[in-house]
Amino acid sequence: MILIADSGSTKTDWRLVKPDRQIEQARCAGFNPFYQTENQIVEELEKILVPQIPYTEISEIFYYGAGCSTLANQEMVEKACRAVFPHLQKIEVQTDLVGAARALCGRRAGIACILGTGSNAAFYDGSQITFNLPNLGFILGDEGSGAYLGKRLVQDFLHKEMPENMLAFFQKRYALNREIIVENVYKKPFPNRYLAVFAKFLFDHLADPYCYRMVYESFALFLDKTVCKYPHFESYPVHFTGSIAFYFSNILRQVANDKGLTVRNILETPIAGLTLYHLE
Repeated sequence: MILIADSGSTKTDWRLVKPDRQIEQARCAGFNPFYQTENQIVEELEKILVPQIPYTEISEIFYYGAGCSTLANQEMVEKACRAVFPHLQKIEVQTDLVGAARALCGRRAGIACILGTGSNAAFYDGSQITFNLPNLGFILGDEGSGAYLGKRLVQDFLHKEMPENMLAFFQKRYALNREIIVENVYKKPFPNRYLAVFAKFLFDHLADPYCYRMVYESFALFLDKTVCKYPHFESYPVHFTGSIAFYFSNILRQVANDKGLTVRNILETPIAGLTLYHLE
């Protein structure tokens, strides 16, 4: 049996492909080897994933994940999977960006973008990524992502730079102060996940010009720093995956159109596209 994984910092979607091509699905928490150890990954797999699937029958795994941009991190994920799946014969660990490209573009050239908890983009020639600016993570980069939107929102809240009506809504909804925010961002694990949660506030108040403008400007910054730097970017379709791209798709399409880009696919997650890719 083949097991396919799409892992972001927040969640991991799994698809099990049986010999008769029947497909089953499962889900567990997201993994990021920059923030987790091999043992923590093994523990999550054994506790949450293993009860959902016939794990002893898995022979191949295709894993696409956040934080898998270095050989060391890829090896960590591979070791964790081999520790959990006793009859594993083959495993391929790739970045989440390669997963997005395969899911969105298939075997055609295009620009694949991720806008979820984090953000990234790359030019894909139909078989491999040939151009990609370095991802800097949620502290130095991740423009347009959920973590980036949440960070901007929290900054405006703490600096009292929100419009009064939005400030009142935000205070009533979250009951936050500086101490709580600093504790979650600087002392607790996965601060990017924590910040990304606040993107929901923007979605719920998109009719307000303040919220709409923040999302629009964040998407514009993402495209300026990534896609618009690619050679001949106007000549290729641009695709997106991720919860932020999916739920804010109307604004995203408007921003892209204003920059002369042709947007094609916008998927909430790449797992269905990846399953089709490997079935082929």
